[in-house]
Amino acid sequence: MSAPPLEHRPSADLPGRGDDARLRRDLGFWSLTGVAFGGMIGSGWLFGAYYAAKGAGPAALFSWPLAGGALILVGMVLVQLGATRPRAGGMVRWPMQAGGPLVGAVISWGVLLAVASALAAESSAIVQYAERYIPGLYADDRLTTKGTLAAVGLLGALVLLNWFGVALFARVNMLVTVVKTAVPLLTIVALFLSGFHTGNIEAGGGWAPYGWSAMLSVVATAGIIYAMNGFGAAVELSGEARNPRRDLPRAVIMSISLVVVLYMLLQLVFLLTVPEGRLGGGWHGVDFASPYGELALTLNLGWLATVIYADAVVSPAGAVSVFVASGARETYAAARNGVLPASIGVVHGRSGVPRRAMLGNFFLSVLFLLPFGGWQDIIAVVGVLSLLSYSACAVAAGTFYVSDGDSAEWTLPGLRWIAPAGFVVSTELIHWAGWDHLSIALPMAASGMLIFVVRRRSRSGLTRELALGMWLLGYMAMLFLVSWAGSFGGEELLAAPFDSLVAAAAALAVYHWGVRSGVGHQSRLKGRQAGEEESGPAAEPVP
Repeated sequence: MSAPPLEHRPSADLPGRGDDARLRRDLGFWSLTGVAFGGMIGSGWLFGAYYAAKGAGPAALFSWPLAGGALILVGMVLVQLGATRPRAGGMVRWPMQAGGPLVGAVISWGVLLAVASALAAESSAIVQYAERYIPGLYADDRLTTKGTLAAVGLLGALVLLNWFGVALFARVNMLVTVVKTAVPLLTIVALFLSGFHTGNIEAGGGWAPYGWSAMLSVVATAGIIYAMNGFGAAVELSGEARNPRRDLPRAVIMSISLVVVLYMLLQLVFLLTVPEGRLGGGWHGVDFASPYGELALTLNLGWLATVIYADAVVSPAGAVSVFVASGARETYAAARNGVLPASIGVVHGRSGVPRRAMLGNFFLSVLFLLPFGGWQDIIAVVGVLSLLSYSACAVAAGTFYVSDGDSAEWTLPGLRWIAPAGFVVSTELIHWAGWDHLSIALPMAASGMLIFVVRRRSRSGLTRELALGMWLLGYMAMLFLVSWAGSFGGEELLAAPFDSLVAAAAALAVYHWGVRSGVGHQSRLKGRQAGEEESGPAAEPVP
């Protein structure tokens, strides 16, 4: 019988093994599918097609399957880790286990920021649509003070829903998912039956009026990646799945595939039903505060507008509920990684919920509501931070694949090439987000290194730990420089497509650097464990 995979031992200030044992394995296939699908049907369906059309014109129709294919590839890496190493908050803990404490600290901090900003984005979307019924919530393209207070109250209510356990959350989420899926489907049918304008394609400047590079850019900047990013919630809850090896891969593939079809239909119906007079000389000129609601009113479908405005509360609220649940596990894992105080990483015994982590996310998301004005201001930053964690997980998968050797129980054929391919794809999606967004998101993530140094400054081995995680800092520096020099809002010193090719080649080199570093780290851990087994009982590994 092979030995279990090695992991980091807890430092003295981390919660004990029993905290993971308190998490309840109540989630089956349909619950996981509902969580993943529900996380992807939020404010993205209300705004994604609109901003994608503004940014890329009809070419945006192809952005959705491009993003879906990329995320299935990335998702297979995450699913493999979730199936073989089910952990609450796995996307935070796997990079730490594979690459050491610096990698864990930076990714933990980036994911924590992504969770908080996603919660802020969803709540701001609800308030933006609610402006129709409650004047004074949204003005001048940003939330008013009244709107911000409403968003805070909404977040508090959804935290309360998750307060009493994952089983209650899963049942409520499944019901909400059914309801909020019906409304986009109804919208598609009703708008198509109202008639459509095939002349919109030519009137807007053809299929790619702003160039095919715009089709790539809107994947991140229009909220396409943000909209589809919710599948990761199922992976984050893998530690609470009854049979993650069997159920998790099927749940992720099914949910992403269904969502791609749904969003492509929503994009198509938006492109063909916008009255030609609203194009304003091109797709850049389309202007809707609440896109599908206003479109339905323009087409004299008042009943549909009423349904859409009501769903504008239900859909984002359902997504926020998913993010509250999965985000609490990520923050819990950040505490397990030593990035946050140990008190945050405690699981409440009766409910099996990391309540303190949940409250921490709530307060941080409130801070995100203050400087950012609305939905589109937040979503691109969320996407970049999430993609950084996907990249780190791809390196973790490659590290475990090599270091585990014959003792591994991998269920995914081709992981040897899927992991580096996933890393390169994540890198390209980050690069396409553009300089304006990377110049904000990357420094935010890199600040996790300062937190790491401050928390570990008095411990021995800091220099070695910095060297171990240097590949991640090099990776972010590469992304920063290529974006600055590239064609996606940068200085255009590297013209398209050469900037994307440079990013891909550099990413492949960084991936192998990260895997070599991680494999060496795993070898040292194995040697240390072997020495402890010879001298006496080893300390209990982090679960």
